[in-house]
Amino acid sequence: MGSHLNHFIFTLPIFWEGEIVAFASSMAHWQDVGGVLRGATQDIYSEGIQLPIVKIFKRGEQDRELTDVIRMNVRFPDLAMGDFRAQVASIKTGERRFLELLRRYGKDAVRESITRIYEQSERLARAGVATIPDGVYEAESFMDDDGITHGKRIPIRVRVTVDGEDMTIDLSEVSRQVGGYYNSGETAGRSAAEVAFKCVTSPLWMPINHGSFRPLQIVLPPGRVISATRPAAMRMWMTIPMTVVDTIFKALAEAIPERSIAGHHADLMSSHTYGVDHRTGRFFFGFVGPLGGGWGAKHNEDGISGTICLNDGDTHNSPVEASEAKSPIVNEEFSLVNDSGGAGKYRGGLGLRRAIRMLTPASFTTRIERTPWAPWGLAGGNDAIPNKVYVRRADGTFEQPPNGKIDLMQLAASDTYVLESGGGGGFGDPLDRPVDAVARDVRLGYVSTEAARSDYGVALDHELNLDQTETARLRAHRIRQPDGNAEE
Repeated sequence: MGSHLNHFIFTLPIFWEGEIVAFASSMAHWQDVGGVLRGATQDIYSEGIQLPIVKIFKRGEQDRELTDVIRMNVRFPDLAMGDFRAQVASIKTGERRFLELLRRYGKDAVRESITRIYEQSERLARAGVATIPDGVYEAESFMDDDGITHGKRIPIRVRVTVDGEDMTIDLSEVSRQVGGYYNSGETAGRSAAEVAFKCVTSPLWMPINHGSFRPLQIVLPPGRVISATRPAAMRMWMTIPMTVVDTIFKALAEAIPERSIAGHHADLMSSHTYGVDHRTGRFFFGFVGPLGGGWGAKHNEDGISGTICLNDGDTHNSPVEASEAKSPIVNEEFSLVNDSGGAGKYRGGLGLRRAIRMLTPASFTTRIERTPWAPWGLAGGNDAIPNKVYVRRADGTFEQPPNGKIDLMQLAASDTYVLESGGGGGFGDPLDRPVDAVARDVRLGYVSTEAARSDYGVALDHELNLDQTETARLRAHRIRQPDGNAEE
C-alpha cells in the first residue's frame, strides 16, 4: 500500500454463482506492530512485523498458528486482536451488502451501474481540467531532512502539464529515496497526485472512484522518496506526500488561483513517551495527537485553524481526558497559537499549542517535519509560523532540538514537553484585509496588537479599540513591494 507497517489490510473475495465478482477490503492502523521504539530507523526490518499476502482464514477457519505469530510480535496483543476482529467483521459486512445488491438487482445491472458511475465521474473530471488554461506549471518546496542526516533538506519539485481535457503530473524530480524513515511507496506518491487533481477538478462530486482519475497521467519513476523500494524505511510515510499535494497547488496557483490554497502545517506532530509507570509498575506507550494545525487561506476565505493535516482526514485531535486516562501525563495547555497564521487579505489558519507534563519518568521521541520550512503564502500573502517542539524542564530551563526530530530524550517527572503546530499561509496582500477584520482578529486573540500593526498597518489602543487616525497614517505610509508585501 506504499505506507508503513502499522497498516494491516484484510481482503475478502466475493463470489456469485462460482465467480469472483468483487473484493471487500479494510485497511486500519494498528497502534503497535513491533519494531524499535525510539525514533530513528534506517530500514523496513527495524519497523515491525512484515507479512506477505497470506490466507489468515482457510476454508472458513482462522489460521491460529499465523494469528499467534502476529500476537507474539506486537506489544499490545489484546488491542491488536481487537483491531483484527473489527477488520474481519467489516469485510464480512461488505460482502453481505454487496451480495444483497446482486440478489436485488442482478449481476449485470450492478456491474453496469458501476461502469456508469466511472464514466460519469470521468466526464466531470475532464470538464474540470478543460477549464484550466493549457500550459506547463512548476513549483518547488523542501522538507527538513530524513531524520538521520539532520539539516540535509529534501527537495520536492513538481511539474503539471495541462493539455485540453488531460493533465500530467510529473513527479520525477522529487528527491531520490532517503536513508531515513521518511520514504513512502509508489501508491502513496500516486495518491498525492490524485488528491490534488481531485481537489482542482471535481472536489465535491462523489463517490470518488477510478473514473475520477482517467484524465490524469502520473509520471513517477521508482526510487523516489514517494516511490521508494525495499528495504527503505517508511515509518513516517505519510509526511512527504502532504507537502507534494501542497506543492501541486502551489504550481497551479498561477493558472487557477481561485482553486488553489496556500501552504498548511503539513505534519501530524507525532510524539511518543514510553516507559514504566512508577505508580502502577506497568509499561506504557503514550501517544498524544495527532495535533491539528493551520491550513492555508484561499482567494475568498481565511484558513481553518487547529485542523488535522491533509493526509489524515480520518484522524482527529485527541481529547485531553482520553490521553490522560491512557498515560501518566497532565495536559497543561491546549490552545491556539496567536500570530501563527500567515498575514494576508485572507489570513491563514492558526496552529495549536499542547503542553504535556509527565507524572513519571519517560523516554521521549518526536518525528516532526517542516520546522524551518514554513507554510507559504500565495498572491502576496505572508508565510505562516512553522512547526516547533521544545522541552521545559522542572527547574524552568528550556531545551529545543535543531529540528523537530528527537530520537531519544529522557524526561523526568514534572518535565513538560510542548508541541506547537504551524499555521497556514496567507492569501493576498495583508493591506487589503479590512481593518475591522484585523481588529476582530486581535480581540479574539488570533493576532497580536504588534502583528496587527507590523503586518496589516492597523493600530489599536490599550483597550483594543481601533485607532483610526494611527491606522490611516500607517497604511498611507506603507510601500507596496513587487512581491505584494509591504513595509513602512
